[in-house]
Amino acid sequence: MGDFFDREGDRAYNRVYKAETPDILRAWVDFDSAVFASQGRDIPLKFRELIALAVGITTQCTYCIDSHAQKAVRAGASEAELAETAWVATAIRAGGGFAHGRLAFKLAEDAIVPVHQH
Repeated sequence: MGDFFDREGDRAYNRVYKAETPDILRAWVDFDSAVFASQGRDIPLKFRELIALAVGITTQCTYCIDSHAQKAVRAGASEAELAETAWVATAIRAGGGFAHGRLAFKLAEDAIVPVHQH
């Protein structure tokens, strides 16, 4: 993904959303603005940005990592908090692998040929 990431240049492609689906774009911008409003939420903005960063790391979205790391710092996050956020995301992603491994064992049981006992 890094080869395709261009922080400034990629924004030019917003023109397609603006031209083709301006109503959906507006709804999304309004929604995102409400979620990340600086005031009026129970979870402080710094923590919402750290949550978003953890999700971005977990989903490996370069754009989310870029945006929410910077916004978290602007909201007061320290490097230690960024580091812990990355480790939380890593633990959750690894936990998903562990849990889905159990699911693989469960689903594989369907392929087991029963042994006939006499």
